[in-house]
This record gives sequence, structure tokens and C-alpha cells, in this order.
Amino acid sequence: MLDYALGEQETKFANLIWDNAPINSTELVKLAADVMTWKKSTTYTMLRRLCERGIFGNENATVYVIQTREAFYGGQSRKYVEDTFGGSLPKFLASFVGRKGLSDKQAEEILRIINEHEVSESPADSSVKKVLHGEASADLNDEKGGG
Repeated sequence: MLDYALGEQETKFANLIWDNAPINSTELVKLAADVMTWKKSTTYTMLRRLCERGIFGNENATVYVIQTREAFYGGQSRKYVEDTFGGSLPKFLASFVGRKGLSDKQAEEILRIINEHEVSESPADSSVKKVLHGEASADLNDEKGGG
């Protein structure tokens, strides 16, 4: 499983690669020297780490993207929901929305995304829609520590 935790410098360097890939490794060294004030050895050490983690590749002096920024951050978000809310998107949404709620525009956008990806509605899907409409069930609130 991919490790989705990146430190601050790893994140900055990964974004530099995502913004410029594919890029010649020599050019990446120059870019990292300009943007991050890194030495050649630091750049190659960090690149090797990110390549070992399956985010980027480096072949024939060309650095390329294996996992897009969107895919990486999507995986990071899924891991957070899994680790923090037992994989329950309805629990995450209930916690995220909390007492503040969502604007109509936000709720419509989330419902549009759900409808685009919906295979068949399960009880969990129904719970998500209730959360989006401010109708979180008591059991969801109880599960997240509310009442």
C-alpha cells in the first residue's frame, strides 16, 4: 500500500515535479537548486525516496509521474477517512459538516459527485444524502460522539 504521508519538504518537491513533469533529471536538479536551494545530492536523495514510494519514476534521466497529484491526494483523503472514521464516509461528512452545515451550492456539488459515481444506493448512500441535506440521523450523531 502506498504511503500517503509526505513531509513539508517532500510535498514541496513533489509539487515541483508534478508541475514540471516529465522533466530531465539534470533540469530538475537546477530547478530544485533555484526553488528550494537544494544541492544536487539532496535532490537525488529526495527523488529516490519519492520514486521508491511509487509516486514518480526516473528512467534514462527523465523524471515522470506515476501517480498524479489528484490520485495521490485522493488516496491520502481515503486513508484519512479509513483511519479516523473506520472508512465511513457518512460519519466523516457528519463530522465535517457539524453544526455549520453546507451551503446549497456545496450540497448540490457533493450530490452531483455522488450521483456521477453511484452504482446503486446502499443504506450508507442514503445516510450521506441525509447528512448533505442537514438531516443527519441520531445514530450517526451518536456514533461520532454527538447526541
